[in-house]
Amino acid sequence: MKLTPTPAQTVGPFFGYALPYVGGAALVDRTHPGALRLHGTVYDGDGAPIPDAMIELWQPDQQGRVSQEPGSLRRDGYTFTGWGRAAVDMVGHYSFTTVEPGSMGEGRAPYFLLTVFGRGLMDRLFTRVYLPESSAALEQDSLLASVPESRRSTLLATRESGGDLRFDIHLQGELETVFLAYPNTPQVTGPVD
Repeated sequence: MKLTPTPAQTVGPFFGYALPYVGGAALVDRTHPGALRLHGTVYDGDGAPIPDAMIELWQPDQQGRVSQEPGSLRRDGYTFTGWGRAAVDMVGHYSFTTVEPGSMGEGRAPYFLLTVFGRGLMDRLFTRVYLPESSAALEQDSLLASVPESRRSTLLATRESGGDLRFDIHLQGELETVFLAYPNTPQVTGPVD
């Protein structure tokens, strides 16, 4: 007997219309002088790629400014909104075209914020993606310092030879990515009465 998730057992519903949308993964055009690719694969607890997850990206611009521009769902080709959405492909891979985020203040290492939606999750998951080279800033970052040292590497991207960044997401298991809880955001972690 095969049991399938019901709406009460998974985040969703997943709509094929507008989730994702054309241009959602392109925060900047590939011709932008600072353009790079942030990409990776979403894995389940057995290490198998998940073919039906969706990733949202939030970030400041290269100077660390958080965009206040409207128009996240309508790309105009020149306004940086700091937000994007991408579905994974059939082998669990996602990809964004964006720029490196700047630091948002003293003692804060630059990072991307990712939100993960996927089948079987009770709620969306939040994580950060830190840049691997800013070791001094990484040491001063209070959130990263609060993570056990043995788990910090799950929040670091890997720089590829062409300058792109790779960040794989492991939902469970030995390599499980550190996920974050934010105040005033419902985090369902168990059965609901």
